[in-house]
Amino acid sequence: MLVGKSIFLKPLKSTDAQASLNLQLENREFFEKFSMIRSNHFYTLDGQIEWIKKLEKEAEEDQQYYFGIFLTDNQKLIGTINLFQVLRGSLQSAFIGYFLDRKHNGKGYTTEAVKLIVEYGFHHLKLHRIEAGVMPHNIPSIRVLEKGGFHKEGIAKKNVKINGNWEDHQVLAIINPHD
Repeated sequence: MLVGKSIFLKPLKSTDAQASLNLQLENREFFEKFSMIRSNHFYTLDGQIEWIKKLEKEAEEDQQYYFGIFLTDNQKLIGTINLFQVLRGSLQSAFIGYFLDRKHNGKGYTTEAVKLIVEYGFHHLKLHRIEAGVMPHNIPSIRVLEKGGFHKEGIAKKNVKINGNWEDHQVLAIINPHD
């Protein structure tokens, strides 16, 4: 568990499947503006349990580290954050991604979560670089990353398929200051 001031991060477990499903259903339209198209099965309890088991396996295999973002005061799941496409060897890098319940946007929770997972990535996983890609019109997300220490590196043209369309992404990154 990674503990901050207002939130904590912990890997999702099967016991979190109902809370995860509720988060996904309540924010489906909002999240899909920034993510890949998901099957209808993903939006079922069985789909969430299967997805969480897949995430647990990927963490065991050092491929992806996926955490729920929980409020400290009531332990409510309000979002997710992950380090994915972990690359070892001479790269020692990963990508960061996150989603926050739209009702909790603008309260500093995502910035806090980004700082916690970056520290985890650098200190625990021994990563050298963490990279993010954000659609250029998603200014709030770019600001979150900049507050978390990321710097802009350029635009990747038609980089990621989001909601069925190839979208440009602002590339941001942070380098481990201890390397």
